[in-house]
Amino acid sequence: MQCPKDKQVSLVESQLAAQLAAHHCPECEGVWIPGAGYESWQVQQPLTESLSALIDQALEMNVDRSPFDARAALCPECNAYLARAKVSAKTPFYVERCPNCKGIWCDRGEWNTLQTLSLHTVIDQMFLGEWQTRTREREQLAQERRATIDKLGAELAAQIFELADVLKQHPNGDFGVAYLMRRCDK
Repeated sequence: MQCPKDKQVSLVESQLAAQLAAHHCPECEGVWIPGAGYESWQVQQPLTESLSALIDQALEMNVDRSPFDARAALCPECNAYLARAKVSAKTPFYVERCPNCKGIWCDRGEWNTLQTLSLHTVIDQMFLGEWQTRTREREQLAQERRATIDKLGAELAAQIFELADVLKQHPNGDFGVAYLMRRCDK
């Protein structure tokens, strides 16, 4: 098999984890994980925490992006174009997967990052619309929180966040929000 990012280089057999065979590129240091092998390995893994918690954790992590991340790639097994799923972090990156054979390509360092974030066992879910929608929602919420902290300062922002959580849980929380809006609308 040839490297999806550099067709001049042959992939070398390797092992990513116990019972997870892979092929790595000695040049770009990317990793190809055959779809059937990943699927067999994945079902043996313990269930992970909630998807929302995993997404939140990912949004807080800085990642060193591979210089090959933006390069299009073909599946080394069936030659189909690899689909890309955005992994949101402070520095987002993309994991690629073959739509035909379900093989997965991780550029240099991406598998380790996925392991650190506990996302390595849910790669298939990253390619679902639900995951991408949740990720965008979480990114927007994180941006709003950072903007609130920047404008109001950390202490007042923390109080606002706490009050927002209390009002969200309260059956008449909308009344409290309306009250605050009237008081601040001057």
